[in-house]
Amino acid sequence: MAGVLRIHVSGTKNQVAFKSVTKQTFKRPSVIRCAAYSPKKQYNIAVLPGDGIGNDVIPVAVDALRLVGSLEGLEFTFEELPIGGVALDLVGVPLPEETLRRAKQSDAVLLGAVGWPQWDDQPKHLKPITGLLQLRAGLEVFSNLRPIRVFPQLIGSTCLRTETVQGVDLMIIRELTGGIYNAQPRGFTTNEKGEEVGFSTESYSSSEVDHIARVAFEIAKQRRGKLCSVDKAAILEGSMLWRKRVTEMASEYPEVEVTHLLIDTAAMDLIRHPKQFDIILTGVMFGDILSDLAAVIPGSVGLLPSASLGDSGPGIFEPVHGSAPKHYGKDTANPLASVLSAVMLLRYGLKEEKAAKRLEEAVFDVLDRGFRTRDIHTTGTILVGCKRMGQEIMSSLNAKVLVSNGRFN
Repeated sequence: MAGVLRIHVSGTKNQVAFKSVTKQTFKRPSVIRCAAYSPKKQYNIAVLPGDGIGNDVIPVAVDALRLVGSLEGLEFTFEELPIGGVALDLVGVPLPEETLRRAKQSDAVLLGAVGWPQWDDQPKHLKPITGLLQLRAGLEVFSNLRPIRVFPQLIGSTCLRTETVQGVDLMIIRELTGGIYNAQPRGFTTNEKGEEVGFSTESYSSSEVDHIARVAFEIAKQRRGKLCSVDKAAILEGSMLWRKRVTEMASEYPEVEVTHLLIDTAAMDLIRHPKQFDIILTGVMFGDILSDLAAVIPGSVGLLPSASLGDSGPGIFEPVHGSAPKHYGKDTANPLASVLSAVMLLRYGLKEEKAAKRLEEAVFDVLDRGFRTRDIHTTGTILVGCKRMGQEIMSSLNAKVLVSNGRFN
């Protein structure tokens, strides 16, 4: 369904056709819409499908949120906005001013993915990823939470040994606004030999480290009380300060066991013995690398959600798998990372734990019933596409209500 979106960019108003992916796209079971509840709370969700398979998986998450909201007395309004390559095609910038303005006014942001091949060779300000970086800066989110959990139903989907991955439940907490991705100076110059040189600065201030470390310590208190800080303090001055500040803060949290690892050792141990970790605290680049590496543990990057949070205002909730152009439009993408991102939106963004648990249990039920997309498919399970997986999640949500209402026995 096409709509009209007016976007204000660089002093001009552009009226553009914007194909909606958040309308009710999937066939739903006709059993109930839970008339037992009337909406008690209203939330506005900014939906940024972005590029590639973001347009395939975000509709599944939106449909799931809409239904779980009706079951829990929550009313969601979804406002769809462009970012990334889609925004570049529409208005020539990766993050339109109107997208950022409306995102700031929302209760939470549900993001798909950014990145498209046609923009790969463009200047940095014309790359889709710049839109994501600008969104993070504009919403002042600084902590990125990436849970890595091995579901018992998917033990057979991982390439690692069963005894290595069984029971893994860890969280990577990554700083977003400092470090080598953001610090100045950076750019291009010419050296004394006339050669072109590209350079970036790796730096962290004490306040930046303290800010993210306190988030990690507080979450560690609520989990198993173990925190591993990852750095490269043997070489990098920014990491030396990082380790110093984390060590000093540890005295404020005697209930949390703190260890330190260098990034290379951490990467090896994350695959060799992942069960030793509870909270991994690290900077922007190391966290980027470790969280993608960690996709090997549960078996697919299509299972990994994330939340980017600030001290206040809306957070950003997104699957970590990227735009995956080769899968776009083929109904082969795994929507579970986007649905689990919706779970994080409910849990961390809106503090609606009951709704979050209901949606999470629906995911578990779909896996229990044997449905798998191609990235996690194994012998004896049911191979389905993205849309069918979405339909099964809706069926699970509805079936749970029917059971509780005594319709099934």
